[in-house]
Amino acid sequence: MKGGLLVREIAPFYASLAVLLGVALLLDAILHLFDAVWIGRWLGIPGLLLILGSFGHSLRKRKIIRSGNPIKYLRLHERMGWAGSLLVLVHAGIHFNAVLAWLAVVAMLINVTSGLTGKYLLQRAQRWLREARTQMREAGAESEEIELKLYWDSLAFDLVKQWRKVHLPIALAFAVLALAHIIAIFLFWNWR
Repeated sequence: MKGGLLVREIAPFYASLAVLLGVALLLDAILHLFDAVWIGRWLGIPGLLLILGSFGHSLRKRKIIRSGNPIKYLRLHERMGWAGSLLVLVHAGIHFNAVLAWLAVVAMLINVTSGLTGKYLLQRAQRWLREARTQMREAGAESEEIELKLYWDSLAFDLVKQWRKVHLPIALAFAVLALAHIIAIFLFWNWR
């Protein structure tokens, strides 16, 4: 059972992070190989735009955007956030010349990890509650009895849903650092 749990649930979580970092390193290496590092410098812009576009999910969830399926917005948030993060990582490359930029990249990676962790925890908790309810129903338990027995587990699930309150400040920290990086670029860019 534990081996199945590892492969089925935990491995995809780490694989998605590893793929993100691996693809970013590969693309950066290819740019270096073909002496096209300048392309990476410009990938920050579409990366940022993708990340900003991914906030459509938050706008839909808060009913600022009223149309569209929230689940589709969530999937779009995940894909656009991943693709935008990939482009920003390639933009950052393996260069250690700007502390502010690296702080923004670290905040972005923490934000991506936070998002993936929350997704994993929520899916795991939902699946566990659903399976527990199904098993109790199959054992002949009444709805009231099931809800009573799963009361504390439901509270724990509600607590896991509060993870978003952690994810949002991390996203805000990334946004502030990214904005500071962009302002610094405009202030210190060699415009000639």
